[in-house]
Amino acid sequence: MALEQIKVAVLGGGSFGTALASIAADNGAQVCQWMRDEALVEQINTEHRNGRYLPDYAINEAVIASTNIRETVEGAALVLVAIPSSAFRDVVRQAKRWLTKEQILVSTTKGIEQDSFLLMSQVLEEETGFPHIGVIAGPNLASEIADKQLTATVVASQDPLTRTRVQQALGCGYFRVYASNDRHGVELGGALKNIYAISAGMAAALGMGENTRSMLMTRALAEMGRFAVAQGANPMTFLGLAGVGDLIVTCSSKLSRNYRVGFAMGEGRTLQEAIDALGQVAEGVNTVRLVRDKAREMNVYMPLAEGLNRVLFEGVAPKEMAGMLMMNEHSSDVEFVLPREAVHRAHSETGGAHGK
Repeated sequence: MALEQIKVAVLGGGSFGTALASIAADNGAQVCQWMRDEALVEQINTEHRNGRYLPDYAINEAVIASTNIRETVEGAALVLVAIPSSAFRDVVRQAKRWLTKEQILVSTTKGIEQDSFLLMSQVLEEETGFPHIGVIAGPNLASEIADKQLTATVVASQDPLTRTRVQQALGCGYFRVYASNDRHGVELGGALKNIYAISAGMAAALGMGENTRSMLMTRALAEMGRFAVAQGANPMTFLGLAGVGDLIVTCSSKLSRNYRVGFAMGEGRTLQEAIDALGQVAEGVNTVRLVRDKAREMNVYMPLAEGLNRVLFEGVAPKEMAGMLMMNEHSSDVEFVLPREAVHRAHSETGGAHGK
């Protein structure tokens, strides 16, 4: 199938969905983008600009926006679902009566469903039962993609056709699409890093040094890997774009929504004030409590997630969060090299305290 014959559907009118829609159109696909906002549909179709989420960037004129979900998804070879996690299942349910099992469904949402603790590709699987399901994740700030700056991402699926079709539809001179078969690990990396980006934003606002921020990021990576492996993911996935790559950009950039929420709180704003000032969904806020609760249930050690949950929801001052990390146990650096249990055992045998 030549790319110019492919129809690509994008569900969602946010920044990342819009950037991907424009890439697919640049590559010659027929692209239809669904959103609820009629005024935004009109603006995209007439001005070729998403004034709400990407106001400074032109969108390929071939992208057709629509409020009609049936027209958007019918006949599409590839359907990209770029809907916030809180509304993800509802939109998939609206679309599925016009979907067929031959279509490829790919989530671009880095979040976890609140009631079920399902990742978005699992929601796609549960709602449709289709065989061609995948995820896209990586260090992908939408405004930089829209600006055509060099960027890489990962498409993850056990299905080779899904991986290949996404690479064909989205790969171009400035957007590189790498492949993975660890869908669960890639998706967890995308969801979990949002938590730590909030912490990094707080640290930056509080004037913490590079040593501190480096410590936060590397211990965050350890927590992400520990949690994901307990969930059945491959720890090596976290050495790639969806793990360390996404973590670095989200914890370092003022373009990151989660970083900006943390930065605002570090400056003294309340969580609600920080969210209101952002004006967009910051998935990490919803993810913190979900992951903290699941980690407790599974007995997975996650001191950073615990600390951030206290700051966001229990009134602990942001400046105390880094201190909490320093008060926790002296343990192993890379647990897949030296298990934490071995360090604990050595402490016990020498009479040293290893926890607090």
